[in-house]
Amino acid sequence: MTSSDPFAPVLDIQDLHVDFPTGEGAVHAVRGVDLQVAPGEVVGIVGESGSGKSVTALSAMGLLPRQARTRGGVRVKGQEVLGVGERALMGVRGRTISMIFQDPMTSLNPVYSVGWQIAEALRAHQKLTKAEAFERAVQLLTLVGIPRPRERAADYPHAFSGGMRQRVVIAIAMANDPEIILADEPTTALDVTVQAQILEALKKALEETRAALLLITHDLGVVAGLADRVVVMYAGRAVETGSVDDIFYRPGMPYTVGLIGSLPRLDSDGTERLRPIPGSPPSLVGDLQGCPFAPRCPMRVPEICDLEEPALRPVASQEAGPHLAACHFADKVASGAAGPIFAATSADLSEPALAEGAP
Repeated sequence: MTSSDPFAPVLDIQDLHVDFPTGEGAVHAVRGVDLQVAPGEVVGIVGESGSGKSVTALSAMGLLPRQARTRGGVRVKGQEVLGVGERALMGVRGRTISMIFQDPMTSLNPVYSVGWQIAEALRAHQKLTKAEAFERAVQLLTLVGIPRPRERAADYPHAFSGGMRQRVVIAIAMANDPEIILADEPTTALDVTVQAQILEALKKALEETRAALLLITHDLGVVAGLADRVVVMYAGRAVETGSVDDIFYRPGMPYTVGLIGSLPRLDSDGTERLRPIPGSPPSLVGDLQGCPFAPRCPMRVPEICDLEEPALRPVASQEAGPHLAACHFADKVASGAAGPIFAATSADLSEPALAEGAP
């Protein structure tokens, strides 16, 4: 049953776990994620590849492969979608929740015109004639910035550029005025100019539908310009959540500091070198002990970090809503008391930054 409370989360994920069986053991792709998206809110999920971002979104759409083992809860407008049958999901997908995939060619059928595909998405959930659905498809193509929309509606996906195909996918996603749109790396593999155009089309889609948005991306610049709130994921978990200002100006998790520090800055004089995070994410096969980021963290204190995985806890610096971080030293990181965390060279990482001042 869908929720009638207008203030209830449109997407409510509670203690989500997703495992994939392999010959070497179960891969714990998502480990206890809690995530809520309010009506009209834009939430960005960032993190390295393999952190569990896309698997979390696919869980909400009911699109996980059959071998996936799940537990927890995923509710869309109060309706449980985790583990329910395909028939129940058909009434939710497209109407209440829709998704924009990274590669638009995985969403578009090459043997049908784009106008026909948009019209079919409309007729699947609305009582429209073919003519009415086609006219609405032309309107949607106009909204997302397709030139000569009536003419282009008759074209097939191969006749569109990558950016134009992504606009068509956005049009399909917004066709039935969903409550929430999931966008999985919608600007990946597009050049900077086209990325800006796609983001503008996405903003228009949100204005038109008043939908909430869960934006999955590795591009922190996109998140800074579009999101209200940010979730940072690492090793299958949310390791920091907070407002855009808290995450970018007062991060409480060293991993978040590393992500921000690895980006080029417009205010740089051009002589500063980027500071990548050393090492690689841990294997998610089997159980993890201690903080999964500890082997890569310059603040690591073995007696603490190697023994206990920190839970998300409030950070002292909270300017706009709850700010949570999964770090034993989150308050020191957020306040700047730990000093520079990631050095310019990996050689400096041999000395833990808090070894002397650790509690």
